[in-house]
Amino acid sequence: MPKAIENLILFLFGGVVYSMIEVLFRGYTHWSMTITGGICLVLMYRHFTARPHDPLVLKCLFGAITITVLEFAAGCIVNLWLGWNVWDYSEMMFNLYGQICLPFSALWFLLTVPAVALTDFFSRRFAEIQPRRQSLPKPNIDPNGKEASAV
Repeated sequence: MPKAIENLILFLFGGVVYSMIEVLFRGYTHWSMTITGGICLVLMYRHFTARPHDPLVLKCLFGAITITVLEFAAGCIVNLWLGWNVWDYSEMMFNLYGQICLPFSALWFLLTVPAVALTDFFSRRFAEIQPRRQSLPKPNIDPNGKEASAV
């Protein structure tokens, strides 16, 4: 399966799951968080499949940092620059401009555990779908570099 199709599937799935988590806990979401969630899952999938033997704690750290950085970037755009006020962590301890905070980064660390399992699932499914490459028979070449006749 082409990587572009894989990325699209991961993006859509990640966006829907991230939005569902927000609706479950906040009661609503915003389309910008759907996009952010999709990008997060694609990045985590590509990193985790490139480094499958990393310990879980390292994967969780990568996930927490990835989600926090993307949440900060999205927050700076939609909240600070555009003024849409999608969320505000100003009242939370250890926040940065009200866009990210340490307690949510810790939550992202924990939520990366199921994300690792999800990326493993997708990795196996994508591998099953891959078309099998059939190699062409190799020509019979003699020591002089000419094709030898099959007798």
